[in-house]
Amino acid sequence: MAKKHVPMRTCVVCGRSYPKRELIRVVRTPEGRVELDLQGKKPGRGAYLCTDPACWDLRVAIPRLQRTLRAPLDEEARHALAEYANTLRERRPAVVGEIP
Repeated sequence: MAKKHVPMRTCVVCGRSYPKRELIRVVRTPEGRVELDLQGKKPGRGAYLCTDPACWDLRVAIPRLQRTLRAPLDEEARHALAEYANTLRERRPAVVGEIP
């Protein structure tokens, strides 16, 4: 039996490829708004971030998202990304020897 095709996408920050379902999609809607797309179904131009908290460092992620989405991120979009980044950090188990 043939293996099922698994769509792969690349994180815009670290450049690593992952199965599409393992990444978080950020989308520029047809109206020009930038939003998180946790279901991966919204129409518009998309960019993907992995769940590594380092990739959610907004000083690095925002310029790369703006370039990929070809749109500036307004304050509301930046706030939504920051909130989601905080939830990722809270859910991540502590690594031995990691400095908080």
